Amino acid sequence: MLAVANPTACSGRLECVNLQREGEIVKVETLLPLGKVDPGLRAVETPLDISRVGADARLVEEMGYDGLVTEETKDDPYVVMALAAQTTTRLRLVTGVAMAFPRSPTITATSAWSLQKLSKGRFTLGLGSQVKGHIQRRFGMNWSPPGPWMREYVLAVRAIWAAWQTGAPLDVKGAHYNINLMVPLFTPAPIEHPAIPVHLAAVNPYMCQIAGEVAEGIRPHPVCTPKYIEEVMLPSAFEAHGFGDLAKELATYSRAKRWNEMAGLIADDVLHTYATIGTWDEIVDKLRERYGRIVTHAEFSIPIGSTDDKIRLMKMVDQLKAA
Repeated sequence: MLAVANPTACSGRLECVNLQREGEIVKVETLLPLGKVDPGLRAVETPLDISRVGADARLVEEMGYDGLVTEETKDDPYVVMALAAQTTTRLRLVTGVAMAFPRSPTITATSAWSLQKLSKGRFTLGLGSQVKGHIQRRFGMNWSPPGPWMREYVLAVRAIWAAWQTGAPLDVKGAHYNINLMVPLFTPAPIEHPAIPVHLAAVNPYMCQIAGEVAEGIRPHPVCTPKYIEEVMLPSAFEAHGFGDLAKELATYSRAKRWNEMAGLIADDVLHTYATIGTWDEIVDKLRERYGRIVTHAEFSIPIGSTDDKIRLMKMVDQLKAA
């Protein structure tokens, strides 16, 4: 995550590592609402207003951003992206990320296909596996090792897309899915931009390997520091920095729902390892120095409360894109 001296002033995270770099210019993305991050552990100060997504997406595009990202937390990410697609013409639209396993590959393929058609080729399908507790207790599903499951899932989605676009025979056979029925009533027509990029949420090396096999990009966790990313996603982001014991203690607090007490365990050296801290005048240079050689996409914004704020953010976006 990105932090600054004024915690309400700026928000962001270095979000995507493409498996094939598009060049040295960083693509700058943002979540909505601008400058606000859902803390996850308490009520949101400024929640996403779904009725304003279209207008806000248009503003993001006007300000020079390359992409708009939405998470799957409190709103359906595919609905949010559809609203954004209708009011923009250039902005890349990314689910960063949508849950894979609770949805059939066929359902996910359909949502992505529709968004790619609506956006005229601007959609990126970002998928995540979620952790065991959420799969079992929030989605009511049986757990399975996520790496092999995700490989099978993405390949199934791609097979379905190929069947729709080219008429290729559909015959998915695997440990989790057997998909071989696609009758005309449920077969979408071919689209102009059938090559839909897939990004995978990944932290450990095995999921990074899966992404390398079946996807075009990786969406790292916010705790993935430059050191961790450069060292190819070592088994633990905390272990790579010598914070393994702290990670275990934080996990114990989390399981006990003692979230408000967790901040007291974070010493300044830990904070500065995982957060980029600076004023508005400093933050872009610090981000460029820290991440410019590593990532291709950066998620970044500040709150927009005035015309001066808008102008400031536009300049910061331009500077960050030049990293």
